[in-house]
Amino acid sequence: MSMSKSPQRRADMIAETRGKLIAAGRQAFATKGYAAASMDDLTAEAGLTRGALYHHFGDKKGLLEAVIAQIDAEMARRLRTVIDEADTAWDAFIDESVAWIEMALEPEIQRIVLLDGPAVLGDPSRWASQISCVDSTANSLRRLIAEGKVKPVDPDVAARLVNGAALSAALWIASAEDPRAVSAKAIESFLALASGLLKQA
Repeated sequence: MSMSKSPQRRADMIAETRGKLIAAGRQAFATKGYAAASMDDLTAEAGLTRGALYHHFGDKKGLLEAVIAQIDAEMARRLRTVIDEADTAWDAFIDESVAWIEMALEPEIQRIVLLDGPAVLGDPSRWASQISCVDSTANSLRRLIAEGKVKPVDPDVAARLVNGAALSAALWIASAEDPRAVSAKAIESFLALASGLLKQA
């Protein structure tokens, strides 16, 4: 009888190892910050070797990308709920943007996604998650234009501007001395800007 692991068992073990490393990385990056997080401490905490980290993620930067991807996926699920609970397509469009900006108040998102992420991985507007957000916003705008709710603007251009404003607000909130006060001001101005898209009755 063969003692070799089945392909499914091997896949489960790989997923489990990756999961442990991402969880340990997320904890370390949230509490200590990317620069201060020690890879030796992180892997020891996960009960794994530094070699496992390099095998699965290449390096510390690769682990940060994986942690951000996990947080982004969670943020997207939360935003989907916000969209589903909105009364109208316009409300969904606005509520989603406001909820995204408000997430910048959460310490883990602030530190990992909005402060360390751009410092290590570069311009967040070029991240896959942001590009996906722009596509989603453009689709929302196409629906709102078709419904006659929004002016006949170029939906791809308007989506970039809307998402750029939301991202800029989130980055500002994350680095502010008083994030809550900045968030309130940013949302107020964002709503004023977004309302300019509405077709006048």
